[in-house]
Amino acid sequence: MTTDDAGAPWLVVGLGNPGPGYAGNRHNVGFMVADLLAERMAGKFKRAAKAQAQVVEGRIGPAGPGSRRVILAKPMSYMNLSGGPVVALRDFYKVPTAHVVAVHDELDIDFGALRLKLGGGDNGHNGLKSMTKAMGSDYHRVRFGIGRPPGRMQVADFVLKDFSGAERKELDYFVDRGADAVECLVTEGLERAQSAYNS
Repeated sequence: MTTDDAGAPWLVVGLGNPGPGYAGNRHNVGFMVADLLAERMAGKFKRAAKAQAQVVEGRIGPAGPGSRRVILAKPMSYMNLSGGPVVALRDFYKVPTAHVVAVHDELDIDFGALRLKLGGGDNGHNGLKSMTKAMGSDYHRVRFGIGRPPGRMQVADFVLKDFSGAERKELDYFVDRGADAVECLVTEGLERAQSAYNS
């Protein structure tokens, strides 16, 4: 990131699938974190003028010079086509790729655990695959653990199922923590956020 980018806005993208049928799915945990962040910013998602997405514009962080301008987004294109709306928003709002944050479900991390990183592969995640194809891999990721499917359940079936009853009891807490991690990343940087939230 260059010093020129320091005052640039951030684009925080919650990944998921649109529509009420998907709302509680494990694959939609990115939407859940984005919804909570919008609530904290006292904003309501509205249809983006220049992309197939819903957006909220606002600020994250303490009032004054410590706050950061943020565009929260939920692509409405289905997970495997997320890259198109994200690039359209990035270009419209003039966001450096290093200021793009994808919040997404992660199979290889235990339920509720978080990992933050910059760049890397897509690990078979269709939303990340689409984003990386559209703009390269140099964006931040907030990876929200959902664990592996039980027994012989297929991955596609597992991610498109709702969280279990036991998981739902803890889900609000973990979504809250995911939103905290995004705020820390945007206002204090990756290293600080990693040391506070990587688990």
